Amino acid sequence: MTKRHKTTRLTIYNHKGGVGKTTLTINLAAALAEQGHKVLLIDSDPQCNITSYLCEDSVVDDFLDNSDEEDGKTVWSALKPVVEGDGAFRDVGIYETSIDGLFLLPGDIRLSEYEIELSENWNKCFQGNRRGLNVTTSLSALVNYYSQTYKLDFIFFDTGPNIGPLNRIILLDCDYFVVPGACDLFSVRALKTLGASLTKWITEWETILNIAPDESPLLQGKPAFLGYVPQGFRVYGQGMAQWPSHYHAKFDKELRTSLLKPLERISRNLIAVPAAKAKLGEVKDFAHLVQKSQEQGVPLWKVQGGPEYQTIEAKTAFSSMAMELKRRIKEV
Repeated sequence: MTKRHKTTRLTIYNHKGGVGKTTLTINLAAALAEQGHKVLLIDSDPQCNITSYLCEDSVVDDFLDNSDEEDGKTVWSALKPVVEGDGAFRDVGIYETSIDGLFLLPGDIRLSEYEIELSENWNKCFQGNRRGLNVTTSLSALVNYYSQTYKLDFIFFDTGPNIGPLNRIILLDCDYFVVPGACDLFSVRALKTLGASLTKWITEWETILNIAPDESPLLQGKPAFLGYVPQGFRVYGQGMAQWPSHYHAKFDKELRTSLLKPLERISRNLIAVPAAKAKLGEVKDFAHLVQKSQEQGVPLWKVQGGPEYQTIEAKTAFSSMAMELKRRIKEV
């Protein structure tokens, strides 16, 4: 079995939509790249939001129109041989973005076909079936290959807003995960589902590990909680406005009850940071700056025509978050 490369694998994960997950992922990854790290973004969301964010429309169209061809460049192009049963993944290279040090494996709407294959093969893993294990670990094997080939420091998966089979194998492959949340009632409620799903995935994979044949391809299966990030809140004076502050407190409390405690019952190693210090950073409502950054395909602080005070605030917020993320990983 190929040795797992030391590249740190993370995902910004919350199955609730509308929490700013993609924007957070891109800007945090870009901040790490600016600090001298080599970072790869895996667009593992069939909606292809990160690909659309970082690439011009014509480039995205070319990726999608040709992903089924021999020279396809998307994550589907790489995994298609696995789905069709013809062999292992295919090396399709990675796309160099306009941000120095930041690379992309483009997404594809046809990942939904890979997800169907993952669903069908999950139960086979409980039988120690080689095909089931190969399909389930194929994305991990692809990521490991790129980690070794390009000597990457960080890999970020951008996931869709669901608790489906694709997100399951991504979480089980990651070293760490960060939970983004809007300061609202729905983000608070979503934590119960998140905690229940994640603990189930981890315990099921532990069962699979115990029965898998020797030298089987496996996922590490121990994603550790690295923190949470409240986002999109309005400010009043120097801090959160009263209403988002109210839900932020509820979010913090529910996070401990519905996510951290269940994970801790499985293993304390699944909690990489004390609950009292769980907040990794925060991202206020940057209003139209986010829309402009998406239009221009750049991090918030590089937006042309944006208010200077906002770009400075964005630069400070994400640079600080990147530094804190590295500090936490180093101390684990």
